Amino acid sequence: MKFKIDTKEKIVVFCPEETVLDANLSDDFVATATALPELEGRNLILDMTLVQKIDAKGVEAILTVYQRMYDNNLSCAITGLNNTLTAELKSAGDDMLNLAPTMAEAIDLVMMEELERELLNGLE
Repeated sequence: MKFKIDTKEKIVVFCPEETVLDANLSDDFVATATALPELEGRNLILDMTLVQKIDAKGVEAILTVYQRMYDNNLSCAITGLNNTLTAELKSAGDDMLNLAPTMAEAIDLVMMEELERELLNGLE
């Protein structure tokens, strides 16, 4: 799978350079997106701008990556979705998915959650 990453202080932006995320690429997507060494201690933003089509396995792959981030006490947001992909993810996931229309909003979402965790950990 071809992709670009952009590493920031507390965030990694993962942008697949594929137009279709289907059963053929879903396992590779999960393996690649969750095994990035840059992710260590950083939140993830999935920038799906180039992805135009997705099938059930592709949706499942996105939800798997998303959940793994939260299982590791980190955040994830998804941005760059076209209307069709947004509808598919909303119906497959729940209302708790961080779907952001712009990169700036995606960054704000994960940084707010990061701050929330820091504040909660400080209270313990």
